[in-house]
Amino acid sequence: MSAGKSGVRARFGDWIIAVGVAAALLVTGLSGQRSATDLALLGYVLLTIGGLALGLRRRAPVAVLAVTGLCTVGYQAAGSDVPAVAYLFAVYAAVRAGHRTVTVAASVVMLALLPLAALASGPHDTGEAFAQARGALEIAWLIAAGAAGEALRQAERRADEAERTQEETARRRADEERLRIARELHDSLTHQISVIKVQAEVAVHVARKRGEEVPPSLSAIQEAGREASRELRATLEALRDDTAPPRGLDDVPALVEWARTFGLDTTLTVQGQRHHVPAAVDRTVYRIVQESLTNVARHAGAATASVRIDFRQNALAIRIDDDGRAMPDTAPVPGLGLLGMRERVTALGGRLRAGPRAEGGFTIQAELPVDRTS
Repeated sequence: MSAGKSGVRARFGDWIIAVGVAAALLVTGLSGQRSATDLALLGYVLLTIGGLALGLRRRAPVAVLAVTGLCTVGYQAAGSDVPAVAYLFAVYAAVRAGHRTVTVAASVVMLALLPLAALASGPHDTGEAFAQARGALEIAWLIAAGAAGEALRQAERRADEAERTQEETARRRADEERLRIARELHDSLTHQISVIKVQAEVAVHVARKRGEEVPPSLSAIQEAGREASRELRATLEALRDDTAPPRGLDDVPALVEWARTFGLDTTLTVQGQRHHVPAAVDRTVYRIVQESLTNVARHAGAATASVRIDFRQNALAIRIDDDGRAMPDTAPVPGLGLLGMRERVTALGGRLRAGPRAEGGFTIQAELPVDRTS
């Protein structure tokens, strides 16, 4: 909002300057005009147009440079001996915008055309024509206008570089802090998970040594501990290496295969014509499918699950269904996984619905907006 207001104020200021310059040029031209001829009226019109053109100097500096230059030559030829104030403003604006070569070329042409315009304005000899042209556009004024524009352009560039450097420094510090927290969390969780895994392995070993049947829940704890350790290591490695490719839509089939290793008959269906999606949407789809299948495989007691991804015109829809123990009359308990999915989807401007199905089991549906115009 502040940037928009600043832009409006800048444009309003440009038009104030343009009207002021046009008025000053017109007053100067009227005060020096001796007769009201058609040629003089043309000069007044060119004076006004040249001044008012400055209102667009931020949007089209090269075009304004050309218009003010032509108007200056025109009203000089029409007999209005008025300094090229509007053209000097245009030189300043064009150089500030970075169009130095064009400005130099245009100014050389102007310095060549102004004596010819003075000769065309009346019975002058060559010396008088050059004196009138020099009075309309002093080279010193021209150099000063260009130097002022270049000085401000350099100052703005240095300010932008300083701001960009500060942003990069802040981003680097934030990344370092996130990495430090991730390492601490990794060390803490790895220790606790390792204890659980070791205890489970010992219990499995003892049961087998005694010839007893290993409880399925104990095997599940053992496998879950191994999987959690692998996930923690992979997450920390990704945080340490910014070049590691993030997981997304292309990795969803691997998640389906992983779910099948748990004895869950899982299918994947992709509908619609695949198109490019933003990186944030790509990662979110993977995390939704990962969290959903993990919950189904470990907690739902389901035999089958289905993953459906639908590429729509301006959205990407995901649906994960299972035939687990959830019943239509039971309210879902929002765990950390479901809350995390909802936060991810909401942050991207999407919608998520999770709850029991009428025919039994659980469903998770998410719709993420995709801007295909960018």
